[in-house]
Amino acid sequence: MSSEAIEKLAAGIGENVYIDVAKWHLYLRDAGLHTSLAERFYPMLTKGSISETDVNNVLKGTKVKLGGGKLEVSLVDLLPMQSQVHLMDALEEFQRDL
Repeated sequence: MSSEAIEKLAAGIGENVYIDVAKWHLYLRDAGLHTSLAERFYPMLTKGSISETDVNNVLKGTKVKLGGGKLEVSLVDLLPMQSQVHLMDALEEFQRDL
C-alpha cells in the first residue's frame, strides 16, 4: 500500500464527508476517522470498481464510540445521505486519478 496514496484518499474523505450530530457537521478528519476509512477503501479501489454496497458494508462495520465509549454506533447511521453522496464522489474521483 502506498502511504502517499492513502493520505491523498484520506484527505479527500476527511474534507468532504461529515457526521451530523444535532445538525452540527463534524468532518471525518476532525473526528479522526478519515485515515482508517481510507485504509479500508484503498484496496477495493485499486482492484476495480467499488459499489455502493461495498461502501455501506465498510460504513456499517466502522463503529464510532460516543459518550466516552458508553455507546457504539455504526458510521453509516451517523452520515446523512448528502454526506454519503460526498463519500461516493470522493472515492470515484480518487479511483479516476489512479
